[in-house]
Amino acid sequence: MKRVFSGVQPTGNIHLGNYLGALKQFVELQNDHECIYCIVDEHAITVPQDPKELRKHILDVAALYIAIGIDPKKSIIFVQSQVSGHAELGWVLCCNSYTGELSRMTQFKAKSGGKESVGTGLLTYPVLMAADILLYDTDVVPVGNDQKQHIELTRDIAIRVNNKYGKTFVVPDGRFMKAGARIMALDDPETKMSKSAENIHSRISLLDEDSKIKKSIMRATTDSDGEIRFDPVNKPGVSNLLNIYSALTGKSVDEILAGQNWRGYGDLKKELVAVTQEALAPIKQNYEEIRESEELIRILKDGAERANAIAEPVMKRVRDKFGLGL
Repeated sequence: MKRVFSGVQPTGNIHLGNYLGALKQFVELQNDHECIYCIVDEHAITVPQDPKELRKHILDVAALYIAIGIDPKKSIIFVQSQVSGHAELGWVLCCNSYTGELSRMTQFKAKSGGKESVGTGLLTYPVLMAADILLYDTDVVPVGNDQKQHIELTRDIAIRVNNKYGKTFVVPDGRFMKAGARIMALDDPETKMSKSAENIHSRISLLDEDSKIKKSIMRATTDSDGEIRFDPVNKPGVSNLLNIYSALTGKSVDEILAGQNWRGYGDLKKELVAVTQEALAPIKQNYEEIRESEELIRILKDGAERANAIAEPVMKRVRDKFGLGL
């Protein structure tokens, strides 16, 4: 089976955009792939973090992994910092990447724009991401479309090292969400849904209460003409709501529109509230059952051991190729 690797930062509650854009793929892939899923806590410290909150969020994300359907018997679930090869390989790859290509990364430009100076980690974290992937001889990386540039950088570095030192890394492929399935902010459908947005009603998090889900959807931005049709260019707000409906139910937008007789945006929103609440209910129940259990810690420790067993032979190969150690 092909090997899959992906990871999520422990920086707050996972929202629908994360889930529908990437995490839902994680569950689908584990049935016919060897899957490795990481909580990337080393990435989280590119910006200041409260240590207690960071550790809490690590466990939150681990519990959500399991709650959405990732099976620790089928997949490896672990915390990045518990496998030392991530940091070690990250340094090796930093020595084989260039400041020019890193400074051209879209997310770096967006996050550093207008600032006189930023943390070095903000520049180099795509190299650590490349290390995360290459450390496991990964074949497939399921990510959102906004990560395409990072996957291309990973491939470029892998090919560069292979050309210079001989076959060292598997060159991975990205697996991106389907066209049209990108989930946008509810209050501004021209920007993607984000957990860092100030307006809490711009997003729906997987653990939101039903009342919060209802309020956020009913407040969602639409337009003034009242016609319900899928048109991302001219009707981005309505199209975003239809995308969410489609992604949560597995029905195409055409199927949804053909089977409805909504009288206006209010009807669409009310039905989407019910669909969203129903879809998230089992996730929230599963999360509550696993979050405070000792089983969660055991799963993460076991996952780190299993991940390290795969990573260490790759690091031995890297050390041999680069002449590191004795």
